[in-house]
Amino acid sequence: MSMGLVFASFATKLWHLYLTQALLYGLGSSMYYYPLMTLAPTYFDRHRGFAMGLILAGSGVGGLVMALVLQNLLDQYGIGWALRILGVWNFVVGVGVAMVVRGQRQSGGESGNGGSSMPNKSLMRRGTFWYQSFAAFLQAGGNVVPLYYMSSYAVSVLLLPQSTSSLFVSINSGVNSISRILMGILADHIGRQNTLVAGTFLSSLSVFALWYSPTTSGSSGSGGEGGDVNRFIAFIVMYGIYAGGYNALLPTTIMEVYGVENYKSVNSVMYFIRGLGSIFGAPVAGVILGSHKRGGGDGGAGLGMGMGRGVEFLRKKYNDVVVYDGVLLMAAAVCVVYVRWLDARDKGRWRWKA
Repeated sequence: MSMGLVFASFATKLWHLYLTQALLYGLGSSMYYYPLMTLAPTYFDRHRGFAMGLILAGSGVGGLVMALVLQNLLDQYGIGWALRILGVWNFVVGVGVAMVVRGQRQSGGESGNGGSSMPNKSLMRRGTFWYQSFAAFLQAGGNVVPLYYMSSYAVSVLLLPQSTSSLFVSINSGVNSISRILMGILADHIGRQNTLVAGTFLSSLSVFALWYSPTTSGSSGSGGEGGDVNRFIAFIVMYGIYAGGYNALLPTTIMEVYGVENYKSVNSVMYFIRGLGSIFGAPVAGVILGSHKRGGGDGGAGLGMGMGRGVEFLRKKYNDVVVYDGVLLMAAAVCVVYVRWLDARDKGRWRWKA
C-alpha cells in the first residue's frame, strides 16, 4: 500500500497511476484488510455485532479525518508530497497493526472445511449461498455510487464550492462510523440478520426519497441555496446511518448462517464478490452520467447551455444515476430478505431474533 502511494507521487503518465495507485495499492490493501475481517469475528460471540461495528467504524473515522487532512496537504504541499506523506504515515501505522495481529484462534468446529479457502460443494448448492452472493454483489455496486458522486453532485448541481463538497464527504464518513457501532449494538439485541435487512432496505429508500431531485423549472438551486441543499444534507446523514451497517454485519451473519467451520471460506468468496460489485457499480454510473465540465461557477455551461438549463440537464442525468443506485440497493435488500427466509427454512424453525 505504501509503495503504491509513494510511487504514484512520481507518476508522469496515466498508466503509471494504473500500476501504482490501482494495482499496487489495491493488491496491498486487500492483503491488509481481509485478514483483519477474517480473524476478528472468531474472537467474539454474544457481542460480535458490537465488536465488528467498532472495528469497522475505523474506516468511517478515517474517511472523516483524511478528507480534511488530505485537502490541507494538497493545498500546502501539492499532490506529490501529499502522496509521499500519506505513504509514510500508512507504513508506520500498518506495521504497528501487523505486529499485533495473531493467527486465527482455533476452536473445535473450525476444521469442518479442511482449511480450504473455497466453500465445499454442498454449501455452494444452497440457496442461501447464491442469494447472499447476489446481495453482496448488488449492495457493493450500489454502496459505492453515492460515495463517488456526492461530491460532484454538490458542485455541479447544487453549485456549492469544492470545500463544502469535501465537508459533505467527511460528514457522511463520520455518521457512517458512528452508525456501524450503533448498528452492531442493535444487532446484538434484535438479531444480526434482522438489522442487516432493515439497514439495506432503508438505505435504498433514502436514495429514492432524499437524493432524487425533482426537475422542475423552479427547483434550480441558485448558489446551492434552498430545499435541494437541505434535502441532500438529510440524504448524506440518513444514508450514512443506514448503509453503515452492512459491512459491519455481513461477517457476523455469515458466521451465523453457515457456521464457524465455514466462515473463513464463505467470507473470502463474499468479499471477492463484493470487490467485483464495487468495480461494476461506479463505472456504470459514470456511463449513465456521461461527461460534463464541473465547477461551482460553470453550472453546466461547459455543455454549451446557459447556467439554468445546464444545471437542470445535470440534475436529470444525476437522477438517472440515483434510480440506478436505488434499484441496485433495493434488489440487494430483496436478496437479503430471501436469505433470511431460506436460512430459517433450512434450520427447520423460524426465530424472530436472528
